[in-house]
Amino acid sequence: MARIHPIDPSDADPKAQELLEGVQKKLGRKPNIFLTLAHSPAALQAYLGFSGAMATSALPGKLREQIALTVGQANLCDYCLAAHTAIGSSLGLSQEETIAARKGEVSDAKAQAAIKFSQNMVADRGNVGDADVQALRDAGYSDQQIVEIVAVVALNLFTNYFNHVMGTEVDFPKAPPVA
Repeated sequence: MARIHPIDPSDADPKAQELLEGVQKKLGRKPNIFLTLAHSPAALQAYLGFSGAMATSALPGKLREQIALTVGQANLCDYCLAAHTAIGSSLGLSQEETIAARKGEVSDAKAQAAIKFSQNMVADRGNVGDADVQALRDAGYSDQQIVEIVAVVALNLFTNYFNHVMGTEVDFPKAPPVA
């Protein structure tokens, strides 16, 4: 149950209204997470900026979604699991691949290194070791990509925590259960 309800866009600050119109143009709708973030135009702008920047990263979209699913599962964020299952599907991930990512299992060895690192980062609250970073390098990730993996994990930690605190109502199809 929502602790802070999505804002009616007509009641939002003019800056938030402008940002929400951009969301509407891009997604064709205004999901609850954005309508709830819109209570703070600064928070909405920060999220959209960070998310938009990461969309231009050197990491493939599928991998970013697999990381999002891994982090969302680690934090048991129903909203993010539903949203990233839908987004991942739109990028070509099968239902089996989205479930596998939630379990921390992907078929590509290089992507698996990023998923394992993401799991370790969440579990260890960012206090990973030299061997964890070296495993990414050994898998073929550049320093730029390592920085971007950390950024994708951090972005998803923000949305996971935001949705937990706010009690954001899921307005995406529910993610399938993990067996």
